[in-house]
Amino acid sequence: MRGLHADTGYLLYRIGLRSGQLFNAFLQESGLRLRHYALLRFLATTEGALQRELSTRLGYDPSAIVGLVDDLEKLGFAARRPSPDDRRSRIVVLTEDGRAFLRDTDEAGLRATSTLLRPLDATERDTLHKLLQRIAETELS
Repeated sequence: MRGLHADTGYLLYRIGLRSGQLFNAFLQESGLRLRHYALLRFLATTEGALQRELSTRLGYDPSAIVGLVDDLEKLGFAARRPSPDDRRSRIVVLTEDGRAFLRDTDEAGLRATSTLLRPLDATERDTLHKLLQRIAETELS
């Protein structure tokens, strides 16, 4: 594994996988996964979004978005509403139950991150976060 660990891209990939595993473990009781949580978290920053916008912004396949929104709608965490700009389109909005779920799971997210970043001190964690944000701003926009 030493040779692979010399590759930064591979390390980011593996750490991303581990982060997802930890987060999914914390979310397990709710029956949701990290993809659901990410969608809810995005909706919390908007007044609603078209499904195609969710696909683009989150980097998920459009067909996956349909299933995720269906799951969240069944739980009462999200709802589809007519778009004010186009009657044929529907926007997805976060419900009050969805907001409550996010508040309740904030601690789980912090625990997952804390577990993953356990080897780093507070200053190193902050530096890592800033560096990852900088990469995300150019690569994930």
